[in-house]
Amino acid sequence: MSIPGIQLEPAQLPSECEVLRTKVRAFIADELAAGRFTPHCDAWLGGFDPDFSRRLAANGWLGMTLPREYGGHARTALERYVVNEELLAVGAPVAAHWVGDRQTGPSLLRYGTDEQKNYFLPKLVAGEVFFAIGMSEPGSGSDLASVRTRGERVDGGWEVTGTKLWTSNAHRADWFFVLCRTEPLGENRHAGLSQFIIDLKTPGISIRPVPILTGAHHFNEVVMDRVFVPDSRVLGQIGQGWHQVTSELAFERSGPERFMSTFPLLQELLRVVGTDPDPHTAQAIGELAAELWSLRRMSLSVAAALQRGEAPDVAAALVKDLGTRFESEVFERVRLLVETAPSLHARRRLDQLLAQAILHSPGFTLRGGTNEILRGVVARALGLR
Repeated sequence: MSIPGIQLEPAQLPSECEVLRTKVRAFIADELAAGRFTPHCDAWLGGFDPDFSRRLAANGWLGMTLPREYGGHARTALERYVVNEELLAVGAPVAAHWVGDRQTGPSLLRYGTDEQKNYFLPKLVAGEVFFAIGMSEPGSGSDLASVRTRGERVDGGWEVTGTKLWTSNAHRADWFFVLCRTEPLGENRHAGLSQFIIDLKTPGISIRPVPILTGAHHFNEVVMDRVFVPDSRVLGQIGQGWHQVTSELAFERSGPERFMSTFPLLQELLRVVGTDPDPHTAQAIGELAAELWSLRRMSLSVAAALQRGEAPDVAAALVKDLGTRFESEVFERVRLLVETAPSLHARRRLDQLLAQAILHSPGFTLRGGTNEILRGVVARALGLR
C-alpha cells in the first residue's frame, strides 16, 4: 500500500523464516509440555519470567538482529518477527526481555558509545540485563514534548529530577532509558531534550506500584530526586533526545504485539467452536481473521523497512492505531458470541482468557502513545493538519 506520506511496501518472508518458525514451535511445545508457563492474553506486558527469557537466549532468539561483535546473531528483522509472532500467538511470558530486545538494543546500537555497546549489548543478548522505558509522565500523556523531568549539569555528569509514569516492570528491570529536558523550554518544544541510561537501583529513585484492574503490578510511577547520572551514561547527543526517541518509537509501535495481545483468546474460540460453527459465529471469525491478516501484512512491511535501515514512524503509528483497536474488537466479538451462543462447550479456558482480555483492554490504546495522538501523526503525514 502506498499513500502519500505513508509507505507500506509488500514484504515476503524468505524460506529460512519458515524453517525458523518450525524450530520455535518445537521449543514452545516442549515448554508447554513441561508446564513451564500457562498461556495468557497480553503476556508481553505481564509475563515477566527471566528464566524463560534466558532459555530463549540459549537458542539465539534474543538480540537476533544485533551484530555478532556484541554477542548478537546478525539475523534479519523478519526472522526476529517470526520468533516474536510465534511467542505472542501462545501468550508466552516474554515481558522480561521485551523492551530491551525490541528497542533498547537497536537504540544503543545506533546512538550508544563503544563502551555502552560493549557493556550492555552482550548482557541483553544473554538475558542477563533487563530494561524499562522512562518516557511518559503525569499530566503529559502521549505528548512527549511536554516532559518536565529535568537534567541539570553537575561535575562529572548530570542530576536528574522528575517523575515517570506507566513504567512497565520498573520494579523488576535493571536499567531504564529516561527522556528529560536539559535546556529551558523555548518556542521549539522538541529542542533541548536528552536521553540518559539510568540504573534503577541508583540512590534517589523511588518506585511506586500502579496496579491494573486485576490488581496485578506491571506499571509503576518512578520518582527521581536529584539522581546522579555520569557522563558515560548519556545516550547519544545532549539536546538530540527528540530525534532519538521518535526513531525508537518505530520499533515500539509496529510489531505484532500491537495486534496479537488477544490472539490466545481468538485461538481458544476456534478450539471451542470446532470445525463446524454456526453461520453467525463463522462470519464473526472470518471477519476477525481477515482484519488480522491485513494487520499482519502491514506490520511485516514495517519490519522490512526497519531491516532496510529506514525509519517508518508514520507507518508504525498507523499499525499501532489499527492494531490496538483490533485487540479490543477481538474480546468484544468473543464476549457477544459467548452471550448469544450458550451451546458453546468446554468454555472454562475461554472464559478465563476473555476475563484477562477485558481487564487488560483499557491499556491497549494507551501504551506506546494514545490512538488520538497517533492519528494526529498520520493526519500530518497526509497533509490533513
